[in-house]
Amino acid sequence: MTDAAIIAADPHWLPHALDLPGGRMQFLRITRERLSATGFLGDLTTEEAQGEAWLALDAVRGMTVDTGALHFIFHTAFCRSTLLVRALNIDSVSVGMAEPRILTQLAGTGEAGRALVKPVCDLLSRPWPDADAVFVKPTNHANMLIPALLAACPHAKAVLMTNRLPAFLRSVDKRALMGRRWGRQLYLEVMSYAGMDLGMDAREQFAMTDLQAAGLAWFLSQRMFAGLAGSREGERFRTLDGDRFDVERAKTLEALLDLAGLEHETNAIGRVVDGPIFAKHAKLGGKFGQAAENAKPSAAFDQECEQVAQWIGMIAEQAGLQVPIRQTLF
Repeated sequence: MTDAAIIAADPHWLPHALDLPGGRMQFLRITRERLSATGFLGDLTTEEAQGEAWLALDAVRGMTVDTGALHFIFHTAFCRSTLLVRALNIDSVSVGMAEPRILTQLAGTGEAGRALVKPVCDLLSRPWPDADAVFVKPTNHANMLIPALLAACPHAKAVLMTNRLPAFLRSVDKRALMGRRWGRQLYLEVMSYAGMDLGMDAREQFAMTDLQAAGLAWFLSQRMFAGLAGSREGERFRTLDGDRFDVERAKTLEALLDLAGLEHETNAIGRVVDGPIFAKHAKLGGKFGQAAENAKPSAAFDQECEQVAQWIGMIAEQAGLQVPIRQTLF
């Protein structure tokens, strides 16, 4: 069995999974190269890892960890956030982690997992060789943890990343049945921690179309992000439009590193922008332009999307909120 002190001292040992009933946490040992590979860290398997260990939660809480700089990318989904965090794997500057599973689990455990947020953040922040900071992009299903994560990391900065509603709805729609089911589930989820009185009873909410529910989830996330950016700790946050990032990749990376106070060379960013990360799909691998990702939406979708966008616009106007939220990163 791997000793807790060895795991604490080595950032390659990633906290991966939580077994609350068993009172233990799983760690997987990964390579630096795995951080920039396609897909999410949450999908890691023991077969892919270089090692596996389970530690008692008391041992995790009692670890002495050499912490480092940790920053976050929070997002509303389908806005190129995975591409951004992968691009933050910059030699001699930073590493980026896409959706560690442990944060998703902590978000789903309620108060039982809150006591583990600080130890997990300390573990994620451990300095990697040849890097000055760690950027973590949790799943958007962990957005309820944002206040706890920022409280656990008082020096962390965060980007709040989003995109326009039609692009979000298109991503939901092209995933067919499971995408539309996901949109309704997201609405229920976000309403539980960032909800507002929409003037609809349960019957009216049930009668919403899938895209209406997904659109409301997007709107409530915009509202939450606007509240964070306008809070007393607003200087810790910057907002970013995913489409703007796609057009101005180097400028985005430079602004984000400046926000985190990280020194960097222009050619280091250039190597990333011109490298393999931007040449393939961040989640699925393969080249961009494949049929499933770029199929033309139907006329029925276009009509419904336009109607939902108008409806969300009316709700936003009544709430006094500009959506999507204005970009402030640069």
